[in-house]
Amino acid sequence: MKLFPWMRIAASVISPDASSETGLANVASDHPVPETIDRLESLAKSKGLTVFARIDFSGDAAKAGLEMRPTQMLIFGSPKAGTPLMLAAPSIAIDLPLKALAWQDARGSVWLSYNSPNYLKRRHGVPETLLPNIAGIKLLVEQAAR
Repeated sequence: MKLFPWMRIAASVISPDASSETGLANVASDHPVPETIDRLESLAKSKGLTVFARIDFSGDAAKAGLEMRPTQMLIFGSPKAGTPLMLAAPSIAIDLPLKALAWQDARGSVWLSYNSPNYLKRRHGVPETLLPNIAGIKLLVEQAAR
């Protein structure tokens, strides 16, 4: 893999639990990156969620002549669920719609990562009563990864 001098690769082991510092939750996937995102997209649509975008970072890197392990993001959500959150805590709009990142690590394992709803609650001061509006991401991600 060709790297620019300013790039560094970290081959650390990923914790499956959301880090209290970063708020990232990581779930090991049983599927390759594209299939993981396909499964998540299908599940999101089946729950009536809107898929706003799918970004193929590694595909875009290849078009630019760069190599990157498989990495794709799905951006999805529901205005009906997200709008009350933004009304209560406007800064949460920086983290909405919800996002999930499927990526392959240096060892070939595939992960599905997302922002923990509890982290978003703390970060933006979201009222506890509105946490269920985004808490479903955990189950969707877990189902997509299996």
